[in-house]
Amino acid sequence: MKRRDFLKAGLATYALAGMSRLAWPAGEKAAKPNIVFIFSDDHSIQTIGAYGGRLAEFCRKNSVTPNMDRLAEQGALFPNSFCGNSLCSPSRASVLTGLHSHANGVMLLDNPIREGLWTYPKALREVGYQSAVFGKWHLATTRPETDYWRIFPGQGEYQNPKLLGPDGEESHEGYASDIITDMALGWLKKRDPAKPFLLMVHHKAPHRNWIPPERYYRWLDDVTVPEPDTLFDDYSGRASPSKKQKLTIGADMDLNYDLKVTSGKDVPPDSPYGPRNADFRQQKPEGRDLTRWKYQQYMKDYLRCVKSVDDSVGRIAEYLKARDLDANTVVIYASDQGFYNGEHGWFDKRWIYEESIHMPLIVRWPGVAKAGSRPSLMVQNIDYGPTFAEIGGGKAPEDLHGRSIVPILRGRTPSDWRKSVYYHYYDPSYGVAKHYGVRTERYTLAYFYEADEWELFDLEKDARQMLNVYAEPAYAKTVAETKAELERLRALYKDDTPRIPPRNRL
Repeated sequence: MKRRDFLKAGLATYALAGMSRLAWPAGEKAAKPNIVFIFSDDHSIQTIGAYGGRLAEFCRKNSVTPNMDRLAEQGALFPNSFCGNSLCSPSRASVLTGLHSHANGVMLLDNPIREGLWTYPKALREVGYQSAVFGKWHLATTRPETDYWRIFPGQGEYQNPKLLGPDGEESHEGYASDIITDMALGWLKKRDPAKPFLLMVHHKAPHRNWIPPERYYRWLDDVTVPEPDTLFDDYSGRASPSKKQKLTIGADMDLNYDLKVTSGKDVPPDSPYGPRNADFRQQKPEGRDLTRWKYQQYMKDYLRCVKSVDDSVGRIAEYLKARDLDANTVVIYASDQGFYNGEHGWFDKRWIYEESIHMPLIVRWPGVAKAGSRPSLMVQNIDYGPTFAEIGGGKAPEDLHGRSIVPILRGRTPSDWRKSVYYHYYDPSYGVAKHYGVRTERYTLAYFYEADEWELFDLEKDARQMLNVYAEPAYAKTVAETKAELERLRALYKDDTPRIPPRNRL
């Protein structure tokens, strides 16, 4: 808003728009904070510079996530933010409802949320927020409870995507990350300045099959992405499910669909993937060389998609600052789960293991969340909805599984905060066995109930989770304690999924 427009509109309208840099008259309440929730798909904490993980130095050096890193400098970064079911639709449902999968009805992809449940967008509308969501929704027949929405059908497309709205389907030209950012900023310009707003910008990127925008086709061509030291993991020392999955870069990543290598015909050198196809035909990689070649192409496309999301974060931050909205706007960046960037030879997610279960969470809340803070408490996607509701003065039901992290953002540590998080994965796709478990501050305990196999990892001694110590006598007491904690959480959340006996038993 330009200053002359503000003077015409009057002080009251300007104040209600959330421009909190102005002093408030004595006795009046400050405007409710606006909320911008930027939510990506399958973005790993390894590929955010501010998280300091395996690829952090590479990301900082090559300016992969400068806007996310800046957001973290200005607010709170949560190193222990977890999901309860590492799959797109289930995680999104837990964010919206504050409930684990078995309670909200979304245990698998393409399940709708159980009707009648509380959601945070509805709670914020009830206390006067105008709201909109743009981009990936992926919740079957469940539709957004916002004033305005444009969502991808299903997974959506990277190039020239279609978007659904109340009046049907629309076609758009361009790149998905740019289009939904354009639409989000367009909605901000047209919103009612007398009301606080909830804006949800839900990116498809960096979801498989990792198609970047044209401006980044050649970016990173001249660098080598560091390999994880577990790229050629043989899964020895662990339960059998880890060997049966279909998520390895070497054997399971598709050359054509995932890496855009076309067999049987030449690709023009000036096409986006021409140089890649030529390089593949020249090198003819096999065995471990093929895995290494695939890893480089995969990671570069993945990071190019991440870069498009970071561009969106930057554009939104710039818009808020230019219109004096930033001081009274809470900006949250998160992703629906973690992702494998070659660790254990894998891509994708699904497991209870570290790279999969971690969700990035960065919260910039001027005057509340201390700049550069790193709260270490264990938070989970079931906490997001209650948090958004409390930020806006809405009410969340007492029987939700999650709880607001606003006290943590304010620098307080609740005495009864959780010391463990519950996890349950139900989808046998890609050979990943169904399992549930618990992640404590030091241990990960997993139960693969169809195979009747257990795993225990000591994260203090084995951060990469290479050795299952479940059967070691020295860990007998730890096994008993973590099993008791797992059963406590199952009872607390009323997850009564039966333990299915293995086929070789009566």
